[in-house]
Amino acid sequence: MIETQHGYLLLADISGYTSYVASTELTHSQEILSELLELIVSSFRRRMTIHKLEGDAVFAYITAEKLERGEALFELIESTYVAFRSKREAAQRRTTCTCNACRNIPNLDLKFIAHYGEYVVQDVMGARELVGSDVNIVHRLLKNHIAESTGWKAYALLTEGCLHRLGLHPDGLHEEIESYEHLGEVRAWSMDLHARYRELMDARHVVVAPEEAHYTIEYDYNAPPEIVWEWFNDPHKRSQWMTSEIVPILRARGRSGAGARNHCVHGKNQIIIEDILDMRPYQYFTVSHTPPGVPTSLWQTYSFEPLGSNKTRFCLRFQAHVPYVPEWLKRRFCLFVLRTQVLPLWKLESINDLLAQPDARK
Repeated sequence: MIETQHGYLLLADISGYTSYVASTELTHSQEILSELLELIVSSFRRRMTIHKLEGDAVFAYITAEKLERGEALFELIESTYVAFRSKREAAQRRTTCTCNACRNIPNLDLKFIAHYGEYVVQDVMGARELVGSDVNIVHRLLKNHIAESTGWKAYALLTEGCLHRLGLHPDGLHEEIESYEHLGEVRAWSMDLHARYRELMDARHVVVAPEEAHYTIEYDYNAPPEIVWEWFNDPHKRSQWMTSEIVPILRARGRSGAGARNHCVHGKNQIIIEDILDMRPYQYFTVSHTPPGVPTSLWQTYSFEPLGSNKTRFCLRFQAHVPYVPEWLKRRFCLFVLRTQVLPLWKLESINDLLAQPDARK
């Protein structure tokens, strides 16, 4: 029996593909495009199921229950775009070829279309095919008026239904209503990925370096970084290995990331303020933990290093920030806080047991 499923549908489309192929040497252009498509597929596979390649586009999906934290979709889109730009620029730098294909690499860019809806996975002569009106909508949205009305060359377009399901509506999005025959009007909001890329590249990197750490913890976890990442960023998952409740208080421009704030509630009275200082999805994030009413804080950098295809080396580095005291006293303060307030409440070693549960990798 065929079941109707509900989930997120995501298309990544390489802009400028048609003109690029038409004006360049076929052999070189296909090598470059294959590299870029492989990168998108590899990035999407972190969280989603790849349905198929569609020429210059990658179509993927994920059921609603497997994407519990709305922020994860934005993180996937942004990390994919950063990786795409890095790959594109690396391909341009390393080549000494003067053919049109190599000279025109910078003209390639990337746009994303995200929608939430229902679909059916149909078996057609042994091939799996997604069908349904919402599948049609996400494809029709590739033809839109974003570039005309904004001048953007790279963007992420998210439909009203998608944003509503994510429970997010970041500031600074461009609203557009598209109309399609037989499908009617579709309200959507878009984010300029060129501007977002500059923000991410220009943002101050805040990390506790190994030589600066007053204390370091390492664990190897039996899951890839993008899965382990969720266990340190999803409030519900965090509460399963630490004896506290994570309450989002402030979101920077409607998003998690640098500038956001959480309350870590321990018991009835103890509240620790957690400020996010820096975040690079699936790589690392740095937070400052500050008890209310005191001038001291504990900076923590959480890093996630892939080890093969299904393992992560997790490293957590602590650094005490105490004004007007020598380094040796900061180190002692850090150890005191860890031994009295942190390590007794955190069960980092239990995460591997949690990852072994059937639904742990949503």
